[in-house]
Formats: sequence, C-alpha cells, structure tokens
Amino acid sequence: MEHRNRRLDLTLGLGLAAFLLVPWYRIEGGFFGLGWLADFPGDPAVAPGLMQIFAHGRSWLAVTLVLLGICAAARFVSDPARRGLLLAVAGATGVLYLALQGLAIGFTGWTWTISESLFGPLSDGQPSMGAGAVLSALAFILLFAFGLAERGVLKGDAFIVAAISLLVSLVIVFVFYPVGSMFAASLQDFDGSFKPDGFIRNIQDGSIWSLSCVIGEGRCGVAWRTLWLALMTALGSTLLGLAFALVATRTRFPFKKGMRLLTVLPIITPPFVIGLALTLLFGRAGVVTEFLSDAFGIEPGRWLYGLTGIWIAQVLSFTPISFLVLIGVVEGVSPSMEEASQTLRADRWRTFWNVSLPLMKPGLANAFLIGFIESMADFGNPLVLGGSHGVLSTEIFFAVVGAQNDPSRAAVLAIILLCFTLSAFLAQRYWLAGKNYSTVTGKGDSGAHSALPRSLSIGVHAVVIPWMIFTVVVYGMILFGGFVKTWGLDNSLTLDHYAKAFSISVADGAIAWTGVAWNSFWTTMEISLIAAPLTALVGLLTAYLIVRQRFAGRDVFEFALMLSFAIPGTVIGISYIIAFNLPPLEMTGTALILVACFVFRNMPVGVRGGIAAMSQLDKSLDEASLTLRATSFRTLRRVILPLLRPAIVAALVYSFVRAITSISAVVFLVSAEYNMATAYIVGLVENGEFGVAIAYSSALILVMITVITGLQLLVGERKLRRENRVLSAAPARSSSATLSQEKTA
Repeated sequence: MEHRNRRLDLTLGLGLAAFLLVPWYRIEGGFFGLGWLADFPGDPAVAPGLMQIFAHGRSWLAVTLVLLGICAAARFVSDPARRGLLLAVAGATGVLYLALQGLAIGFTGWTWTISESLFGPLSDGQPSMGAGAVLSALAFILLFAFGLAERGVLKGDAFIVAAISLLVSLVIVFVFYPVGSMFAASLQDFDGSFKPDGFIRNIQDGSIWSLSCVIGEGRCGVAWRTLWLALMTALGSTLLGLAFALVATRTRFPFKKGMRLLTVLPIITPPFVIGLALTLLFGRAGVVTEFLSDAFGIEPGRWLYGLTGIWIAQVLSFTPISFLVLIGVVEGVSPSMEEASQTLRADRWRTFWNVSLPLMKPGLANAFLIGFIESMADFGNPLVLGGSHGVLSTEIFFAVVGAQNDPSRAAVLAIILLCFTLSAFLAQRYWLAGKNYSTVTGKGDSGAHSALPRSLSIGVHAVVIPWMIFTVVVYGMILFGGFVKTWGLDNSLTLDHYAKAFSISVADGAIAWTGVAWNSFWTTMEISLIAAPLTALVGLLTAYLIVRQRFAGRDVFEFALMLSFAIPGTVIGISYIIAFNLPPLEMTGTALILVACFVFRNMPVGVRGGIAAMSQLDKSLDEASLTLRATSFRTLRRVILPLLRPAIVAALVYSFVRAITSISAVVFLVSAEYNMATAYIVGLVENGEFGVAIAYSSALILVMITVITGLQLLVGERKLRRENRVLSAAPARSSSATLSQEKTA
C-alpha cells in the first residue's frame, strides 16, 4: 500500500506542477531556451494553467483542474476497488477532455461550427498546447493506468499497465492522428467542407489497377508494379540476408569482419548515392556499359532504368536489414537440438532442413516482412532509377509536389499501399500462428553449432563472395566520386569537394566551421543521437509487451505500430505537416517533429527484431524471476534485456542510420534552423554539385561506421555459450558449451 501511495503522490505532484510551475501553452522560441522565465507567470503567453483560468479568462481549463482534484481525493479512499475506479474514470476523462478542448478551440475561438452553436461564441481562443498541457496529459494517463492496476487489470502490475497506456497514447498521437488528418483533408474541399469527388475519381483510376501487361499489352498499373517489385525485393533480401548470416555464424570464412562491414555499408549510405553509383557503372555511359560496348560490340541499353535497376538497388540497400534481423536468430538456434538430430543419425543436410531452418522461421518471416514494407515505402531508389516506371511512393510524391497538386490521389495511393503491407503482415502472422520457437531456456545448453551441409556451404559462399565483390565495386565508385573534379566526365583528382564541404578556419583564437555542410551535419548528429535510443527503447518495450503480455486489443495495437512504417515517408511527412502545423499540437519547424517522425517511423524495425529474438526466450525465465518476487520492470531489466543484446544493437544501429539517411519524410519537415544532411544532399544533387554531395555522403558513412562500432562495444554481445565454434566435419573433434551464468533478480 505504501508503494502504491508513493507512485500516486509522485504522479499527482506532476499534475500539480504542470498547473503551477510551467507555461501551459507553447512557447515561441522553445521551452528549453528558458527565455520565458523573465515574463513568467504574469504574461498570458507564458502563464501556467492556474493563471490562465483565473487571470486570463480561459475558464474551460478549470474542468481539467477539477478532474485532477478528483484524482487527489481518490488518494485517500481506502477501498482499492473504489479508488481504482475513481482514478481510472477521472484519468481517462482528463485525457479525453484535454484532447477535445485542444481540437475544438483554436487561435481565434471555436474551430467547429457545432461547438459555437451549442456554447455560443468565445471572446478569445488559445494557442497550441505547451509543456503544462503535455505534462497534465501524461499525469492523467498514469493515473488512469494506476487505477486499472488497483482494480486488478493484468494482475495488478502497474508497470505493465502504465507502459501499455503510454504506448497506446503515443501511437494515437503520432500515428493515427496525423494519418487521419491527412485522409480527412483528402475528403474536404479547400474551404474545409466535405467533398469526396476527388477521392472517388482516383480510386477508380485505370492507371492504378490496369492489368494490360498480363495480356501482353502495355504496362501494369502502378499498384501491381509496386506489389511485384516488393515481393521480389523481399525474397531477394531475405535469402541474401540468410546467406550472410549463415556464413558469419556457421562457416570458417576468413573475412567475416570485412563481410559484416560490407553488409552494413548499404544501410548507412545516404539516399540517391547507390542509384548514382549504379548509373555510373551500368548506365548508358557507365564504365561497365562502355567496356562491353568497346570489347564485345554490345549496344548500350536502358535496362537499368526501370524495375530491374530499382530491384538491384533495393536488394543492395535492404539486405543489411535482413542480416541484422537474422544474425541473432541464427545464433540463437540451440546447438543441443542439432546434436540430438545428428545423434539420431540424421546427416547435416537433414538436420539443417528439419531442425535448424524451422527454428529460424520467426526471423525469416520478419526479415521478409521488413523487406516487403521497405520496398513499398522506398522513395530514393525509384526516383533515381525508375524512369517512366513509377511506383506508389514516387506517384504519391508527384501527386503532392508536382503539377497535379492532388492530395486526394496521394491519399488513395497511400491507402492501397497500406492494404498491401497489412496483407503481408496478416500472411506472416498466419504462417507463424500456433507454433513455439523457444530455444533459449534457463537450462544448460551444451554443444556447438553444426557445420553447414557441404552443398549448402558452397552455395552460400557462391552467393556471398560475388555480392561482396559487387558491393566493394559500388562503394569504390562512390569513394572515387568524391575525389574527382566532375564525376563521370573529368576524372582528375582533387580535394576541392571535401574542402568546400568541411573546411575549418581559426579566427581570433576560435575555430570557425566554414564548410557549407557543417550546419546540417551537426543538426543531423544531434537529432539522430536523440532519436536512436528513444526508438530502441520504445520498440523493444513494445516487443516485450506483445510477446509476453496478454491484453485486450493486443493484435490491434500491433497492427497500429506497422502503420507509420508501412506508409511511405512522403505521406508521413505530409501528414505530420497537416496535423502538427496548427493547434492543439504545433511542432512544424522544430527538432521535436523530426525526432517524433524518426521514432515512430523506425520503431517497427525494433519491434519486429525484438519479437523475433524474444520468441526464442522461454517464458520460464520470466516466471523464475517473478517467482523470486522481482517486479516485471526488474525482470525486464535484469533478465530479458541482457539476452536481447543482438536485438538492442540492431535497433540502435538501424534507428541511428535511418535518422541520418532518411529523405522521403525529412524533405517536408526540415526548416532553416533544423536542416538535415539528406535534405542538404538532395539540394546539392539538384544543383549539379555531385562531387560535394558524394564527399558529404562519404563523410557521413565514415561517421556512421564509427558510431556503430562504438554502440556495439558499449552494448556488447549476448553470450549464450562459452564458445561458439562450428563443429568440424571430423567426428573426433567435439566441443562443449554451457550457458553463461546470468544474474537474475
């Protein structure tokens, strides 16, 4: 009881501080600049909630204060059931009321005609929500969660209930609300009135659904073209990712460290660079094309500009994601199960096919799903290499920023894309349903991984080695492009591009960052380093809740998480602009909107990777910790997270590099104060400054490699066995391994 009262007191203190000590509305110039302290609390622009009610005529905020008072009174109710009911009802009502009043009252008064008809006109409006309103909403969410826990929901575990409540609230605010705002705008006329004509016209457009390619006439519609490309990309990236994971964990390949570096390189490459490198190699005037023309008389063609070129670029770009997902899954397969199969006289091929590969199903399914969604949402590669073969993401972009200026068409295309991605998600769920893939338990696990069948080993090496060589050539061209005067025309060496981008001078004893790239570079590093741990934290916590907890609406919650990842970044950027450009939440032009976009755009990768890794951890580990009276929070921190280190590294790496390399959403959200590196590179490419763009990209790649290495050293590796050697073919050689002792709660 004392513990429950303490958490209630802290939450009520948070709500009271939100009303008394911080500005209620948004501060121009930023809350953390602290410039508002000079006018606090008298100025209406920076006054706290209590002053807004009694001194500035915003009486509608009094309802929020009354609800907080009800929660404070519930603190002294002795019956847990009654107290929980009061807290849950008052907390939920407080959150809903804050949202409704924020939506209903704008700068000049009522934003809804029906509100003015019911309550009469307002003499004054209100700005967007600020720190006070956000902290009050947070307090109400926690009070609602604690009330449910008091009533025994989820066995009364306040941490689990609070985590679910917070995550649901965040998903509603940063996924459902912006996407819903964009769809609502697509059904409205310019004056805000309901007019679905454009929506209906576009959903029936033949250019979207045409099947003329099936009967040999013309090209398929953009929907089927995108679906076919996504399926082939997902298949190719998953198979390649599995091949790389097997070579890295089950063979004696001598260049494993270099291979791991090469698998990471494509994912840390800024947009357009891979497309430009492929163009320099295989375009009509490319190095390889000209060589084949001169040596064998092969006429240059345009095969690269279309679905084939996009597919090569996407597989090159997305194979590292599959590798990051699969490497932990392949390592997590129990060696004792493989040894048991061989003890029963199964050969290595049968052991791999019937034992090892089925246990990798969660990773394979998640890698395929991520590759499929990434291909659907990819914007940079189709823009560079697509030519006249547009896909859904580029069609959405041109529907918004091109001459069409048709938001209804963009919304229709986004809905179609969302249907495809959610269908893939359902198929993946059906494939994995009702099966158990746990291989890591609290029991000793001795043995070493079995070597691959000889034919499979030859096959994966035959795939991995040429792909490594191809990757080296592509990145060699990228590196070469930063040191030549005019990429592809004048190949004389120069350092001018690097000097222009990253020059430094010393004036009056101080360092001056005179290079044109420094401003966007520091902004990108700052925002990426903030977004990466938040993305990993939210993603892995969500994965823990989905795998380990049973609560109402869990499947719907998991679906909702895929929305921001499934919709193209172009649409995410536009929806954020529409939703967060006006009250109740105004964030456009700030760093906060970029961080929020990165967190909820990239979080599903951490979720899928966490689910794949956590599916291999037996629930007996949790139960043993809870039996020893550890809380669920301590169990998560001391037992589960140490065993999820590969998933943690994958989530941190992916979220960090995606924050740096993302372009489709960023191009709409950057501002003069917060200009990201990718948006700046796009501007360089548009201005024809390819050398500076390549130099900037090369510097970003080097920085990302350094940060990734630091993250891996900081987080470490999960150690399930004392040694992880691959069993050699000689039966005389054997190795044993045991679970390393993990301290539990």
